[in-house]
Amino acid sequence: MEILLVILVLVLLSIALWQLTKIFDLTQVGEKDDSQVANDGDNNTQGYLMFGFLAFIYIFTIYGLIKWGPLVLHTPASAHGATVDNLMNITWVLIFFVQAVTQVLVHYFSFKYRGKQGQKALYLADNNKLEVIWSGIPAIVLAGLILYGLYAWTNIMFVDENEDTIEIELYAQQFKWTARYAGTDNVLGKANVRLIEGVNTLGVDLSDPNAQDDIVVSELHIPKGKKVHFKIRSQDVLHSAYFPHFRAQMNCVPGMVTEFAFVPTLTSDEYRALPFMVEKVKKINALREAKSKVLVAEGKTALDPYTFDYLLLCNKICGASHYNMQMKVIVDTPEDFKKWLSDKPTLVQEVKTANAPKPAEPGVGADTTKAKDTAAIVKIAMK
Repeated sequence: MEILLVILVLVLLSIALWQLTKIFDLTQVGEKDDSQVANDGDNNTQGYLMFGFLAFIYIFTIYGLIKWGPLVLHTPASAHGATVDNLMNITWVLIFFVQAVTQVLVHYFSFKYRGKQGQKALYLADNNKLEVIWSGIPAIVLAGLILYGLYAWTNIMFVDENEDTIEIELYAQQFKWTARYAGTDNVLGKANVRLIEGVNTLGVDLSDPNAQDDIVVSELHIPKGKKVHFKIRSQDVLHSAYFPHFRAQMNCVPGMVTEFAFVPTLTSDEYRALPFMVEKVKKINALREAKSKVLVAEGKTALDPYTFDYLLLCNKICGASHYNMQMKVIVDTPEDFKKWLSDKPTLVQEVKTANAPKPAEPGVGADTTKAKDTAAIVKIAMK
């Protein structure tokens, strides 16, 4: 109701200002120039407005850096993360530099060469020297960025077949993630959506020898210091597996398998202990505490304290619950990871358990026989 009232007030103020403008125009009838031709005063006004807009651009940029700068991702938690951040920082510096120079020049020359009575514009058909300068420099800079990007991408994406990695499948579907570990043989079994049935929600081919030790979970654990090779599938629409703190992202495309690999460098506990994260969690919990007081006063449940966790997110708008498509990621020490994985049942075991015949409840068989005997006695008595 308050929002509706604010909108109504703003609309009424706008109408009032519009009416005042019309009244002012009526009072100037016969005094203002209606020729629609700009004079020196108009041109001067436009020139100074250009400088005003230039000041607005830089003031807003500085304000944005101060206001929202701390919200950007901080320390990367993967071996290749520093390379990605370095490439991003170089790109930002170049963008800000080019933007600063070009905007100053555009607005300055717009003011300097503003229209004046009797002044004619000088027309130049071409200038080969200038063309080479303003075409060559951006081309060289962009070529450098592209080559550096390709070099970084190749190093990140390269996975040696003989390298000791952990094979994990990420399975995307509206609106959840599921992970499948390759087990002791480190080879994922074959899978097909046509085989999805009951507990086998990923369509794993249970007749494949490599699938006998596969483990399916809904919470992703990965070991620190070990390269994890993700193979990614989608059941329905286009998703995107996004690990923001690991600087990793790969599209999940129905009908094909995509892949990405990285080495985690900080366990979840180690990342939580970083000074910037401790401060960030403190600020978040202060906000949640203030909100909880309001909720409790309204008779509602207070918010739980926030604890940092790595997350796997979907970075494609995949439907109504896209915002909620996330999976908790826990980076363990190698020892804790092995212990966690060893406690998980294989998919084959889960399917056998789900399909095993349930034992008859005590007394059910006797009751059934008794009922049959009673029915027979009643039938004889009626004869």
